[in-house]
Amino acid sequence: MLISLNVADERLTTAHRAKLAYVYVRQSSVNQVRQHQESTQLQYRLVDRAIGLGWPPERVQVIDEDLGKSGAGGVDRHGFQKLIAEIGLGNAGLVVSLDASRLARNNRDWHQLLELCSVFGVLIADGERLYDPRAYHDRLLLGLSGIMSEAELHQLRMRLHQGERQKATRGELRLPLPAGLAYDRAGTIILNPDEEVQARLHLVFAKFQELQSARRVMRYLDRNGLSLPVRPLLGPSPHEIAWRAPDSARVLSILQNPAYAGAYVYGRRQKDPSRCRPGSLTGTVKVAIADWAVCLHAAHPGYISWEEFMANQGRLADNVFRYEAGHSGVPRKGAALLQGIAICGRCGRHMSMRYTGPNADYPVYCCRSDRDQQGNALCQEVRALAVDALVERVVLDALVPDQIEIALAAAGQLEQESRQLERQWALRVERARYEAERARRQYDAVEPENRLVARSLERAWEEKLRVVEAVEQHARWRAQEPLLIGPAERAGLQALGENLPRIWNAATTSAADRKRILRFVIRKVVLDQKRTRGQVWLKIVWQTGATSEHHVQRRVHTYRDYIDIDRLRRRIVELNAEHKMDGEIAAILNQEGFVAARGCAFKGENVWVLRTRWGIPTVKINGMEKNPMRWPDGSFSIQGAATELGVTPQTVFDYLARGLLAGHQLARGQPWQIELSDKQITQLRNRVRRTKRSKKEAS
Repeated sequence: MLISLNVADERLTTAHRAKLAYVYVRQSSVNQVRQHQESTQLQYRLVDRAIGLGWPPERVQVIDEDLGKSGAGGVDRHGFQKLIAEIGLGNAGLVVSLDASRLARNNRDWHQLLELCSVFGVLIADGERLYDPRAYHDRLLLGLSGIMSEAELHQLRMRLHQGERQKATRGELRLPLPAGLAYDRAGTIILNPDEEVQARLHLVFAKFQELQSARRVMRYLDRNGLSLPVRPLLGPSPHEIAWRAPDSARVLSILQNPAYAGAYVYGRRQKDPSRCRPGSLTGTVKVAIADWAVCLHAAHPGYISWEEFMANQGRLADNVFRYEAGHSGVPRKGAALLQGIAICGRCGRHMSMRYTGPNADYPVYCCRSDRDQQGNALCQEVRALAVDALVERVVLDALVPDQIEIALAAAGQLEQESRQLERQWALRVERARYEAERARRQYDAVEPENRLVARSLERAWEEKLRVVEAVEQHARWRAQEPLLIGPAERAGLQALGENLPRIWNAATTSAADRKRILRFVIRKVVLDQKRTRGQVWLKIVWQTGATSEHHVQRRVHTYRDYIDIDRLRRRIVELNAEHKMDGEIAAILNQEGFVAARGCAFKGENVWVLRTRWGIPTVKINGMEKNPMRWPDGSFSIQGAATELGVTPQTVFDYLARGLLAGHQLARGQPWQIELSDKQITQLRNRVRRTKRSKKEAS
């Protein structure tokens, strides 16, 4: 049923006209504002519509702050927020817009507007009729208009996206290119014709192959004063090559960009509303390589192959410490040699690190997944020092046949790095001279009388000349300090390379360097200290796929877990039977390679504890019997000498200490054998009687 304008005009009351009328003007993009000016003018002429409904011109306000902004959301539309605020403050009596799609393109903002207009009695007008949100049928029509507006936006987006996707499938959709690529006049993608840009990107990929870490590549570039080319999409000079200081984000953007591998890719990122930032409609997240919508290999020239690109992505992912995903992470400066590649032999998970000791310098490999995930006890802990020492010996022994080749490869790498740096600086000098010459030509082209422009061009020319001077000075310094090695240096490097353990143990070789060397030949090491008593079982998985098994004795807290307790007991019994004392037994055990329970050398106290625990008495001259009064050779024991002289055993010890008696021991701790003649017995008995008489008289 159509409602005539006269009936609609009856909805207007004096209370409505006592308030302000707001005309809302919006276009979705800047291009629409520029190219569709008739639509913009049509919206501005809605002021006449408000005047025709009875509002004086001075009480009609136009809100056009949202020109060039999408109506899909109201977060960044300040004009729409202002309109909502005026309605909520009770200042609005009429809202005029060309149609519902101009006010909002989503139901959330549209129904918020309808609810406020219904509460505060505000009328809504478009180019055809007037609506009262408090009336049921008008509210129904307005709701349908909002739904159709949102659906129309969805249909437009879907059609545009389908067309864009279809064009991208053929590789014809023109996408923004990184700094290393460019479009020629025919629209074909080529390498950037700038030789410095090409050389810098080749250097980045080569150094990543060598250093295996984006952060290390960034540090190398920063240490040598080399910038990175970027192509900003915004700013005063969009799409023009600019040189920026290297940082991790820029290096990662180069390594992760498939365009540098010659691939045409569409759909690397997708929208995720949960990741949106304040002031933005939606956020974007990276899409996995397997889920890219379009990926055309060898679509244009590249700096690396697709295989190398995929290997780089695997290395970058592995550099992130995520043990649950099987990523070992980059080698770090900790002392543990197997950091990131130690695998638990009981559950198969990666083992993490912790450091013990008063100075936190004793590394321990821990399998803590059961405790962290289920609250159970630790799966196992393996002390790292003994295991690392064994792995180190195995690796150095395995590299012995290739030491000369390693030295020659190192020499070649140094020469190649030197040539790369010289090439980079030569291109940088050439660019600086070109920019200075260009500034000079600009200065010469200006009229001398136009000093306002000439002064600015002169300052720009002087700045370029200072840049040239600084770059040339650094290039001259590098020429005076060449990195190319001569015959003497090559011979010294080869001699050093033939002694690989010396390089490994050098003070200048960091723990991270050792770990990188180790990972070149070893993929992972499986550890299990509960498989064999007193030992750590380890299996080395080499990069070639071969495996080797080894055992190393571990430190134990008690001798119940000792690696070879039966052999140790037999040896102590044998040495004890040979009349060896505890200290002598400990020295012999150390010489024979026995190690005490806590990984230290044996001492006499350790042997005494073991003899006491196992009930092994000290073997005496007469076996296990008590000491006799006299030994078979006629000498006296301590008890026999004391009885013969009529004194206590302590007095006999005192006589031995003072030299009044002569005796000897087969070994320290063995019984004394005292030589006593009849004359000595008589003299010492008389001495005892005199001593007793003098004490009696004194009392």
